[in-house]
Amino acid sequence: MSAEPVQGRAVLEADLAWTGRRFEPEVRIELGSDGRIAAVGPRARPTTLRLARRALLPGFVDAHSHAFQRGLRGLGERFPAGAGSFWSWREAMYTLVDALDADALRVLTTQAFREMLAAGITSVGEFHYLHHAEAEGGGWELDQAVLEAARDTGIRLVLLQVYYRTGGPNRLLEGAQRRFDARSFEAYWKRMDELARGLDPARVTLGCAPHSLRALAPDELARVAAEARARDMVVHMHLEETKKEIEEVRAAFGRTPLELVLERAQPDASFTAVHGTHSEPARLAELFERGATLCLCPTTEANLGDGLPRLDGLAGARLALGTDSNARISMLEELRWAEYGQRLRREQRGALADGAGEVARGLLQAATAGGARALGLPAGALEAGRWADFVLVDLDAPALAGWNADTLAEALVFGAGDGVLASTWVGGRELGARTR
Repeated sequence: MSAEPVQGRAVLEADLAWTGRRFEPEVRIELGSDGRIAAVGPRARPTTLRLARRALLPGFVDAHSHAFQRGLRGLGERFPAGAGSFWSWREAMYTLVDALDADALRVLTTQAFREMLAAGITSVGEFHYLHHAEAEGGGWELDQAVLEAARDTGIRLVLLQVYYRTGGPNRLLEGAQRRFDARSFEAYWKRMDELARGLDPARVTLGCAPHSLRALAPDELARVAAEARARDMVVHMHLEETKKEIEEVRAAFGRTPLELVLERAQPDASFTAVHGTHSEPARLAELFERGATLCLCPTTEANLGDGLPRLDGLAGARLALGTDSNARISMLEELRWAEYGQRLRREQRGALADGAGEVARGLLQAATAGGARALGLPAGALEAGRWADFVLVDLDAPALAGWNADTLAEALVFGAGDGVLASTWVGGRELGARTR
């Protein structure tokens, strides 16, 4: 594995490059010394590094991850007492939390981040709520473990620092949840300031993550979201993942979680709702009208038996994708199942087709520019000024046999696994290359 930058003002040219609408030949990409793209196409200098038999895309952006849950892989998949659910899975997750210290968290997070890089993911929004080494007292030691894992792997990180105060609507924190505690509005933002002082903004940025309306009250959500906007931070939040969540929040506060978000959080282009599995389409439409993004996590939502979101009539919605519980880390699988889940629910193909009838284009957009927008990153597109984060596809991979420039996007989205990915670049550095 190489972490050395390409020397000088290198100019890359693959056989094909994804321009956001199609794969095109003869696209030159000039790398700047700051890890960003200096120029693209005619404005770029002559090619210095020819990437033959490769297609180049912006690196995938994982907009929602809980890296520590990588430790649950292979566990909780037997059901001797009958059917399980999100809520039975959550108890297994709490058992894992009880077993983790800073060293164990760093190991698990490093493993997850390495698997992401191998899957072409160059940036991750880590929705991080495991803050404290102990349920009572102590500091925020476990935040550092995530930062160290990002540093050691080289992945671009947006640390979505979670605000978590209640164990359910109007309930105190219990057991493992106490290690998630933001402690107070003032303590949370003080910790944000401490984190900001020690970060390299070329590699790590911060975002605000009020966990859900199970974890803080509506008044506190309004206050936290307003402070985040004042600090120009993105805001990410779990929303209506399960029917029980909706029922409990409505019983406690008289509104559904999404209704409360629309009323109290003042969502705009900086806001991302995660899941929306049981949200009313009309309410989702209102969220999109305000410029917000919906992050889908199809493999986790399927693994937990959450259900399928109703995206009918929402063509052109601002979507991003996440690996969430990391039971499987593959952005290609996430984007494929975003469409397949809707096909199964609606018994109709092309469920997420755009106005031109294309599906792959929108899915690739969600996995790149959509995720970058959700995380507030200048990434996700081959444009000057964006981070030079790429994933290269092996055009000779057997899974892609039969492709041409017009069908490559569909072949990649609907027919390929991560074995077709040749290498991953972050900030103009090649971090990993596969050998076949």
